[in-house]
Amino acid sequence: MLEETKPKIICLMGPTACGKTDLAISLAKALPIEIINVDSAQIYLQMDIGTGKPHVSQREQIPHHLMDFLDPGIAYSAAQFRQDVLKCIQEIQARKKIPLLVGGSMLYFKILQEGISKLPQRDPSVRAKMEEVAKEKGWAYLHQVLVNHDPEIAAKIKPSDPQRIGRALEIIELTGMPVSYWLNQPKESNAFEYINIGLLPQCTPRSILHQRIQERFDAMLTAGLVDEVKSLMARGDLDLSMPSMRAVGYRQVWQFLNNELSFEMMREKAISATRQLAKRQLTWLRRWSNLLSYDFLDPQLLENVTKIIAKV
Repeated sequence: MLEETKPKIICLMGPTACGKTDLAISLAKALPIEIINVDSAQIYLQMDIGTGKPHVSQREQIPHHLMDFLDPGIAYSAAQFRQDVLKCIQEIQARKKIPLLVGGSMLYFKILQEGISKLPQRDPSVRAKMEEVAKEKGWAYLHQVLVNHDPEIAAKIKPSDPQRIGRALEIIELTGMPVSYWLNQPKESNAFEYINIGLLPQCTPRSILHQRIQERFDAMLTAGLVDEVKSLMARGDLDLSMPSMRAVGYRQVWQFLNNELSFEMMREKAISATRQLAKRQLTWLRRWSNLLSYDFLDPQLLENVTKIIAKV
């Protein structure tokens, strides 16, 4: 019996500052493409400069999905992303267009392609009780509680990460079982075959990528990143414990505006943090199975990737 052929989905991956956005825009000008964002910071409203979103004019010409739609005060899980992106793919295909997934949030790509364990939905009442305990005893205390109940997961979470500590304890509270149990359960099946295209520093020295990261952040500062973060601070309902404000660049500028860092130290720390992010992204990519790898500055890059997508 012949196996059923699954629809193919193109995923364009790469470290920050490798040119994913520009390549995606160029591809969409040549092919009937709609872009789906796979960047965990570009989902947020009011965070344009520091996340490197495409210009509004580009987004008006080429449809972009899962971008610029969520308030920075709201957390967004990888499970929510998977649900939303699968819906987007189906809608784009119904329009006879090609969905192109573009970004550097490798965990999102992983959960999309490999499936996710069926964890319970968030419960605001349980989380509120946890926040009260955290105010009284601190997140380090709650991390120790997690160590006692689920040492496997606790070892992967820093005591300074309230979002993940809270979620892990919430799951235990709601289900009576540790997160490690749920992660070992069978995952949802996937209806698609994914063609993964990775932009990496292959022939190009990594130092060139580092230089681009520095130039990119300096351009963000020139474009008004400090004022963007100042506006976010002025809301009064955001803080550095939130996923949105933990994004590279935003945390360091926040600390500068809070008089915790000098301007030069802020700049150095932000560039360093972005380089560390790129290093983690490259580690993910080098371990990714069935990755079609291209040098991010290959002069034939657009031509080669266009040929791949045209065959889908």
